[in-house]
Amino acid sequence: MNGGSTSAGDLGDDAAGNAAPAAGADLAGSAVGFARTLRAAGVPAGPQRVHAFLEALSALDPYRREAVYWAGRVTLCAEPDDLERYDRVFAAFFDRDSTARVTRPRRRVRLGADATSDTPARGGAADSDDVLTLRTVTRRASAAERLRHRDIAGLDEHERAELDQLLRAFRLPGETRRSRRRGVARRGGIDRRRTVRAMLAAGGEPGQLHHVAPLERPRRVLLLVDVSGSMAGYADALLRFAHAATRQHAGETEVFTLGTRLTRVSEPLRHRDVDTAMREVAAAIPDWEGGTRLGHTLREFLDRWGQRGLARGAVVVVLSDGWETGEVRVLAQQAERLQRLAHRVVWANPRAGRPGFTPTAAGMAAALPYCDQLVEGHSLAALEHLARIVAGGVDQRAARQARRDRTRWMSAASRHG
Repeated sequence: MNGGSTSAGDLGDDAAGNAAPAAGADLAGSAVGFARTLRAAGVPAGPQRVHAFLEALSALDPYRREAVYWAGRVTLCAEPDDLERYDRVFAAFFDRDSTARVTRPRRRVRLGADATSDTPARGGAADSDDVLTLRTVTRRASAAERLRHRDIAGLDEHERAELDQLLRAFRLPGETRRSRRRGVARRGGIDRRRTVRAMLAAGGEPGQLHHVAPLERPRRVLLLVDVSGSMAGYADALLRFAHAATRQHAGETEVFTLGTRLTRVSEPLRHRDVDTAMREVAAAIPDWEGGTRLGHTLREFLDRWGQRGLARGAVVVVLSDGWETGEVRVLAQQAERLQRLAHRVVWANPRAGRPGFTPTAAGMAAALPYCDQLVEGHSLAALEHLARIVAGGVDQRAARQARRDRTRWMSAASRHG
């Protein structure tokens, strides 16, 4: 990361002798944070690709926006589908006032005597929009990294705008399952029809055997978002999170809001523009920031939608603080029904991110025995972790820790009760 030349003037008030190592550390941390955000958006930016990104930046000028953009695009993207996600994350991560879609930097072509030169045409000084100075890149990347761990309810208006940009790049696929349909595979059962057709095409001579195997497809994801008064600081961000998931996985993601009533908001959330979608969702929800009747609304969901097949084999995510003003016994019964139907039930509680959290809320304590996992839901980093859980990408060590936390919380809730 120290390949770019940096003068003492670029480092501002810092001493030139001590600034280079700090600059390299800051840029390395920024690159890792950028790759982490890309992974949350669905780009498989693993450790090897991040290492290649760092090597590419060390060979280029890491303080030029164009160099950073193309170094990441070449090393961190694996498929054509990754390019659009990469553009959105790059804009949200490095361009403080940009829109979600970034215009890819293009080389400027000179006409005339210098037309054969590969050097981009620039005037006496570099364009300010194309330069990522050390202070600019570290400030923006560090701010984005800090924002990942901030409690959503405590963000100001400007920080919420930055959070909204980062949430647009999210994706929430369910973990894969085997389908009843079969497709072409390298190994598996013999595909008799294709094998016989290949033999006939070869004049009856024995040829290569063709195989068929069950196809893999993602499980349906159900998001049940609590929009009651106790969730006022989180509901907007969680619905924007649901918008990104619904837009990118239409037909595989369903979203309902819980309060005093049940509202299906999957269709409004499929609108391309997130602000338009949020306005339509707000108009469709009659009980925004009202009371909480989780047991009643969960029973309505299961009777109308879940029992008929929407929840069968799905990954169900409940985003709620567990505050219940109705009958707790009803919530426990419906949570048990939901667990029998769903493949997994994950409860994301924004209060779980607070130090010393115990599920003492009556609703949370009643539903906890029927949840496969209880996770935090208060920050961008917590939502990234939730996305990995839904996709089945959490390692065994994290799964064991989650089970220990669940057991500990259940014991604390029973003692409190």
